[in-house]
Amino acid sequence: MPSTTANRAPRLRTRAAMLAAGVGFSAVLASGGGVAAAADPTGGDLFAAGTPDTLARYTLGLAEVHQKAAEAEVKAAAEANRAAEAKKAAEAKKAAEAAEAKKVAEAEAKAAEAQRAASWVAPISGGYTISAVYGNSGDRWAAGHSGQDFAVPTGTPVRSVHSGTVVKAGGNGAGDGPAYGNAIVIKHDDGSYAQYAHLSQVQVSPGQRVETGAQIALSGNTGNSTGPHLHFEIRTTPNYGSSVDPASYLRGKGVDL
Repeated sequence: MPSTTANRAPRLRTRAAMLAAGVGFSAVLASGGGVAAAADPTGGDLFAAGTPDTLARYTLGLAEVHQKAAEAEVKAAAEANRAAEAKKAAEAKKAAEAAEAKKVAEAEAKAAEAQRAASWVAPISGGYTISAVYGNSGDRWAAGHSGQDFAVPTGTPVRSVHSGTVVKAGGNGAGDGPAYGNAIVIKHDDGSYAQYAHLSQVQVSPGQRVETGAQIALSGNTGNSTGPHLHFEIRTTPNYGSSVDPASYLRGKGVDL
């Protein structure tokens, strides 16, 4: 009858090898990996009772557990990386949108400023000479000069300095007296008034709507005038006696006379 010690030797060597192979699996169990320990269905010791084939399958099971754990780590790292990239992309998009919004706002503000400047113009578009300014005094005026004079040849186009409605137009200074000759008074959209006098020809009528820069008359030498020119006033009412410095007023609108 073979020795008991001799019969147990191969089994002990097999068990030692499987213990070495199962270290990683034990570590998974110890770290709470959630992997159930393989056991002999009869409740016995797997290493003692298992056949070589059973033990081989057990070893492959351990390898599969480790492989799945490694794959889970790689997947988690990839998802974290995608989340970080998505956050970075979202922040970059938000910054780009903010920069674009700022750029658009600045462009709109610039365009609005340009529009405000363009909504007021000088009454003469071509070359001219300023022959008298607001407040001048002397033999040519019974009182201080009420406007600004643009020395230009008779027939030079005169244009509205701003959009508005014609309130007076015609001879006798359009009601302000013969000294002004043919004249026009326009009420602007901002509530101010402009007067154009000594005209050779009036080309608008009371009640007519005019836009900024529209031609309204031709310059002349009518009324109390010492030479062809346009007399231009800015007023607070449509009538004589309410004028303000036109050069200063238009300068505030972005127009230098």
